[in-house]
Amino acid sequence: MGVSLRAFRALVLLFGFYLFCVAVLCALVGTGVFVYWSLGAHAATLKLITLPLLLAVPLVRGMLHLRTPQDDGEDGLPVTEAEQPRLWAAVREVAAAAGTRAPDEIFLVGDVNAAVSENSRFLGLIPGRRRLYVGVPLMTGLMDSQLRAVLGHEFGHYCNADTRISAITLRGRHALARTVTSFRRESRKQVEKELTKQRAAAEKRIRKGRRPKKTDASGAGLSYRLMARLFVGYAKFYLRTTRGDGRRQELAADRVAVRVAGRDAAASALRRTAALADLHDFYLHGYATLGLPAGLLPPEGQFYGGLGHLLAAPGRYAEFERLARELPDTEPSPYDAHPPMAERVARIEALPDDGRGADGPARWALELLDAPDRVLARLEEATLTPEVLRLRRASWPELVHFGIRAHRAAEVERLRAATAAYTGGDGSLRALLDAADGGLLWHVAARLAGEDGDDAEADPRAELLHGLHALLILELVDAGWAGWELSWSDAARLRLPEGYDELVPAAVAAVAAEVPDTRPLRSLLPAA
Repeated sequence: MGVSLRAFRALVLLFGFYLFCVAVLCALVGTGVFVYWSLGAHAATLKLITLPLLLAVPLVRGMLHLRTPQDDGEDGLPVTEAEQPRLWAAVREVAAAAGTRAPDEIFLVGDVNAAVSENSRFLGLIPGRRRLYVGVPLMTGLMDSQLRAVLGHEFGHYCNADTRISAITLRGRHALARTVTSFRRESRKQVEKELTKQRAAAEKRIRKGRRPKKTDASGAGLSYRLMARLFVGYAKFYLRTTRGDGRRQELAADRVAVRVAGRDAAASALRRTAALADLHDFYLHGYATLGLPAGLLPPEGQFYGGLGHLLAAPGRYAEFERLARELPDTEPSPYDAHPPMAERVARIEALPDDGRGADGPARWALELLDAPDRVLARLEEATLTPEVLRLRRASWPELVHFGIRAHRAAEVERLRAATAAYTGGDGSLRALLDAADGGLLWHVAARLAGEDGDDAEADPRAELLHGLHALLILELVDAGWAGWELSWSDAARLRLPEGYDELVPAAVAAVAAEVPDTRPLRSLLPAA
């Protein structure tokens, strides 16, 4: 399908949304007018016509908000040609090879991603200022030739006028999303209002010594939810209709990537990008953000830069290569505009060998950046929130130790509260052991598991065993007898005093036995 036909269809779908809105709006207004003329000007009539009028408010709001958000709110670090001449030179070289105009701006971002945008005018019919987003984690895990393939793919969207046509498509998607969100927001307000009303009534009945009625707000906000479903139906039609074009655009952009960087570089770039996305998610959860509960950040520049340590660990890198070889062949969502990654790779690898498998020196794409450590530090300032940036910087070993300690402490908060409720103490491990000696252990366990109403299916003994073990470890850690040690190749290792690996499970089990025995566990505790 040519550019003109694709643009025309995108315009038809966009105007179809507004026609759909006008039709629904006319139905709502018509209902109100019909009720008014049928029943006359009475108080009951005004109440009846209030509902369609209220339903029209979110609808009109979605129709009138015509402007598409620019750049989708992407945060990033702008870099000029003077600051990063080698990166700009590579980008211009790839743009020339793709046969398109180079971007006017380059933004570095903190995701495993590359993207292009174009602030076109008149619904995307007139070209505008171009912007390229390049993820620093992507550059950390790709070779130079593979990054060029990724850039070639993105510039393929410029070649096929995808960025201009997508401005029309995105406008419709944003309008639909705003309208559906508005209806759902109003529905939640109605539910919260009804729940507040019912809870107040329940409290009043309790004060009078009567049993309160069960709260039920399932009928509140129903009309708003029905309207949301109506527009979700059109949104599904909209996404299904534009899905085919989106997939063709991606495959066409892949062909440009092959033309620019070669078959092998394009295929390996797709494989490694998919694997790198999984590895980066693991790194963020397991390392970069591990210290947040303890109020700690990695060393300056290492929030994104620490991914390099993970890739440098032989075991992690081997896992990364395995993920790149074994792409999942899953069926995507019917509304996803991207073909399955395995299909894209298979199409590229089925092409004839173009002899460019070993072109150029093998160097990491991150080497295109001048002073990468300084860039990584500036990227943190550009993408992390001020609240996060105010946290204390810690070395990686310190961050891992105190980060895991904070997570373990959060896990036992419920046990501490249950212990304090029955003992009146501080909820410490010693208080819990005293409760066990006094015959209160299973009362604490029942409260912990929620047997008095919260969660009748929970296993009190399992909860208790886990909590006892966690409390003991925290006691040992706070006394300096134990700690967690950083490892880039494997999970952090808990260092315990000699012999404790065998003694701890038995001591914990003795406390949770049918007849609790706290002596083995007390013998493992540091002096008070």
